[in-house]
Amino acid sequence: MLRLTAEGHRLDVRPRTVLEPDGGAPAPLTLLIDNGRATAAEVGVGGRAYRVAAGGAHLVEMDTSTEVTAGPERVELSGLTRIAPRARLRVRAGFPCRWSVWSADGQGWYPGGAPERRDHHGLPYFHGDDIVLDVPAEPLTVRVARGMEYGFAETVVTPSGETLVESAPARIHDAAAKGWYGGDLHVHLNFAGDLVATPAMAAAMQHGEDLHVLNLLAANVSGGRVFDREALEHWAGEDLPWSDATHVARMGVEYRDDLLGHLHAFGMTAPPGRYHSGFAGAPDWPPTSVACEELRGLGAIVGYAHSFHSPVETPGDVIGTGRRQCSARMAVVDAALGLVDSMEVLHFSSAAGSSAVYRRLLGAGNRLAAVAGTDSMLSFTRQRMEMVASPLGWERTYAKVEGPLTAASYAEAVRRGRTFATTGPFVELTVDGHEPGDTIDRLPGDRVRVTVRVIGPEVERLSIRTADGVLAEGPPGELTAEFVVGAPTYVVALAEGGPHPRSLFTEVFAHTSPVYVDVRGRRVARAEDLLWCLEWLDRLEELIRDRARLDTKEQLGDYLRLIDEARRVHLTRLPA
Repeated sequence: MLRLTAEGHRLDVRPRTVLEPDGGAPAPLTLLIDNGRATAAEVGVGGRAYRVAAGGAHLVEMDTSTEVTAGPERVELSGLTRIAPRARLRVRAGFPCRWSVWSADGQGWYPGGAPERRDHHGLPYFHGDDIVLDVPAEPLTVRVARGMEYGFAETVVTPSGETLVESAPARIHDAAAKGWYGGDLHVHLNFAGDLVATPAMAAAMQHGEDLHVLNLLAANVSGGRVFDREALEHWAGEDLPWSDATHVARMGVEYRDDLLGHLHAFGMTAPPGRYHSGFAGAPDWPPTSVACEELRGLGAIVGYAHSFHSPVETPGDVIGTGRRQCSARMAVVDAALGLVDSMEVLHFSSAAGSSAVYRRLLGAGNRLAAVAGTDSMLSFTRQRMEMVASPLGWERTYAKVEGPLTAASYAEAVRRGRTFATTGPFVELTVDGHEPGDTIDRLPGDRVRVTVRVIGPEVERLSIRTADGVLAEGPPGELTAEFVVGAPTYVVALAEGGPHPRSLFTEVFAHTSPVYVDVRGRRVARAEDLLWCLEWLDRLEELIRDRARLDTKEQLGDYLRLIDEARRVHLTRLPA
């Protein structure tokens, strides 16, 4: 960091270690110019002048051979590197893993050609097995991990010559042995970022994280260009080449409208005709409902992505300020009309807000699966905000599959709601022996028994919720409760905790899909939740009238007809 003050300039630096005999070779770095002066300042970097506003900052990519000037003065760069003796480190687990190697100052070490990735905790990482890398002949920490079904093993070694570290993470649970397979339904191969990500990178990461199902999404960013569209067009309907009996990878789609919501689609047989609306001055049309119908017509399961970004208590919180923030504002329409299969209760943002809205939709009689999607972007290496540079699969949708794992069997399990979303804990919910996605029919006065079991050292508390709220809470392990059936309801389980090294999210969180408890064939239809959704529809209509970019009255009419139909559905569910 180059600090500019009224007294002059100062370079704050943590020297980058370079290895013999490359000590004289230029080393890449990023310079942060921080102008603390009351007036603008000019800084020269490699012969190019950068004007930095008063109180402003600027990032510049350079290397240690670049000349830097602050005004007329040359900035001394001699302390940017230190030279260390070279050694070689060989890491081996016997199967693909995630490896982290770092020195005492936090500098990460990587195999030749590997992107210098950092996760949410700031740890360097790369994937593979039996890998050799050049490192300093100094104390290094070596950690090996493998996704959320494993712990991690860590050792400190001082390599000399070529030093072998053989280590493997211990398995915490084996979900597939019980028929459960974990998937990341929302991953981008390329989505801007600081590098071009290749399929080989995704393959190494999927196997290194032992992620059973991977959905790589073609999507636009801010204009008409759709990243990885060609890959989707080539591979739609087929497994990607690195798939095997326990790892399935597919190309999918993120359909995006920033005002009304984003959708992820998995298992499609062909590319869609449209990928987005509302960008670069284009109208917010057709409605997301049309996209849902098209994607489902192509065989996909469809879910609302990164649903909400802050806590939600009222329908007004769903709409918020009305700005374009990619929230799932149209979910109340598409859920009521049966056009969407799932909703991300876990993503990079608010699990509390998204899961609260999810339970409102369930209480209003809508049947949706709880899913997770990280929004990881392999083309980013170190953007910790929003966790996009963490390895894919740091959140997962576990689905209980019938028979062998295939894209079709996994999609069908999600479609049936046989899921839970998690940052790591493995959650088992039974209601009179039935699991998420099942419907049981009971009579008023019947007694129902609920059991939740959880595996995961990071869990601090469990809870069981019905449409009426919290039924029971307790410490991790196992929680049981009973209730007497009155009105139709649903039952879900949550596992929660604070920050933890195993969690690459800001907290520990898992949420199941419901077991539905019907009464004499009637579905849950809680008046409070129905009225909540009806108010949401009113506010959504106001938002579309005020903020949507629409070219014609007919386009507005398309939205109004959909909202009216969703109102009718919710009104017909209101208890007499």
